[in-house]
Amino acid sequence: MNALDLVYATLAGLTAPLWMRKRRAGWDERLARAVDCPPKDAGRPRVMLHAVSVGEVNAMRSLVPALLRVAEPIVTTTTDTGLARARDLYADVCPVLRYPLDFSGSVGRFLDAVRPDAVGLVELELWPNFLAACRGRAIPVAVINGRLSERSFRGYRRARPLVGGMFRSLDACCVQDDTYAERFREMGSPGVRVTGSMKWDIVSSEPPGDRADRLAEDLGIDRAKPLIVAGSTGPGEEALLHAAVPAGVQLLCAPRKPERFDEAAASLPGCVRRSAPATSDSAASRPRGGDLAGGRFLLDTIGELRAAYALADLVVVGRSFFDLHGSDPIEPIALGRATVIGPAVGDFEAVVARFEESGGVARSSRGTLAQDLGRLLDDERERSGLAERGLAVIDRQRGASDIHASTLLELARR
Repeated sequence: MNALDLVYATLAGLTAPLWMRKRRAGWDERLARAVDCPPKDAGRPRVMLHAVSVGEVNAMRSLVPALLRVAEPIVTTTTDTGLARARDLYADVCPVLRYPLDFSGSVGRFLDAVRPDAVGLVELELWPNFLAACRGRAIPVAVINGRLSERSFRGYRRARPLVGGMFRSLDACCVQDDTYAERFREMGSPGVRVTGSMKWDIVSSEPPGDRADRLAEDLGIDRAKPLIVAGSTGPGEEALLHAAVPAGVQLLCAPRKPERFDEAAASLPGCVRRSAPATSDSAASRPRGGDLAGGRFLLDTIGELRAAYALADLVVVGRSFFDLHGSDPIEPIALGRATVIGPAVGDFEAVVARFEESGGVARSSRGTLAQDLGRLLDDERERSGLAERGLAVIDRQRGASDIHASTLLELARR
């Protein structure tokens, strides 16, 4: 046990009333008392890929296959949802493990069991005991797909006397754009280079086909009427969109957080909810969404947003019109959908800038949203141009996954 362990233990005790409210499983894994990792393949370097949660896990969908050709990847993740998603994606091809709590004993047991030759941290996840243990074992650590938002950077910069050593201990930093590169350099990170984002590599332009047709049928969407799909909406946005959508146009909202489903439904009068679709017996007494003037639909399920995007005549990216920090517009644009996003995009500023520079996304605001939606729906040529320019941006940005795989293999073979 070290001094940092005592700090962690004290904080855990003080915050126990908060974190004990949520049931958490896998404590033997969190404490690395049960690490189900196979013996190393002597002929292939072992590369540990750590992703905090679902977004980072998804981002590795091109990286893992690239590494499998010449190495032995091990995927780790922190959250329960991230672990479930990682198992769905990768359990058939490589071990998927829970990342340990950052107590020195847990980290030591975990690294003794896994024995990686290199570690890749997806986007950014720095823990002092883990990094110190890797240094003690001469295991190189790199940040890949690195990003450091303005909010996070301000916090790290204020705490630089405490956290600067972690940034300096990294062996390489492959980051998404020049802005992030400058922030990593200011924190003291060595070997910083701009390699782009792996999200460009994983996005698919293949339509979801039957899933989209089934979603439309279940909800009662009228395929003869225009449909706006608003993805990852946040507080206040459903009401904003309900008021802004032109008469006779259908609106489907997909809130980002499940705990907001009921709140969102209240902002969409008469909406048909996916959890009780128009074709179900429980919803038979309600009017079908497609029969309402400008029907309203709520996607209160997980995993169907891509199918909803495929049905859209126009997409609005949520969490970007109020005091949140945006959502990722890549997926609807990759499906060839004209896409609108609001002014608040702090968490995706680089991605949005790429599209905006080439005219591949339309920016709007609360004050102009109704006008912008009406104009785009009336002008099919403008919508088509937006979609085509957006797809061209995606094609130009691919390739980061192969660069990250080469970087990690080079570190592992030193």
